[in-house]
Amino acid sequence: MPRKLFGAASPIVQQLPISVWEHVLTTDRKLPRIALVDDHPAVLDQTANLLSADFEIVLALDDGRDLLELCGGVELDAIVLDITLPGLSGIQLASRLQEMNSPAKIVFLTVHADPDYAREAFQVGASAYVVKPRLASDLIPALMAALIGKSFVSPCPELSELV
Repeated sequence: MPRKLFGAASPIVQQLPISVWEHVLTTDRKLPRIALVDDHPAVLDQTANLLSADFEIVLALDDGRDLLELCGGVELDAIVLDITLPGLSGIQLASRLQEMNSPAKIVFLTVHADPDYAREAFQVGASAYVVKPRLASDLIPALMAALIGKSFVSPCPELSELV
């Protein structure tokens, strides 16, 4: 598939900590730069459409192995990763990114509303864990929490023990 290139221990939050524009003003930076990795084109497109007004989407990839090849040469503030990916899982990718000392915050976007997956995600360096049915309501707050050094977990009954 062609790739598309577009121009921890802290309290868990479940509300938008600050707006994207407040982040831009307080950090004296342009829009936060993010990469998206999901093997489902429809989810990748939906996520890009949701985030494109508030974030600079630098990479949108359908294979995490491409992320490992490209992220060394690209400055990223955050990476939105699916867990179930071909080749390397999102958990494996996050672990490798941590080994590479990547400064990018990891936000998982997944169908797995399972506390075991979420715990494993945080163990490999995730800042946030968002379940796909809550993509529209939770992804921007999760990214903003991650960018200011806080954790985020989608508020759903299955994950309530993590909050």
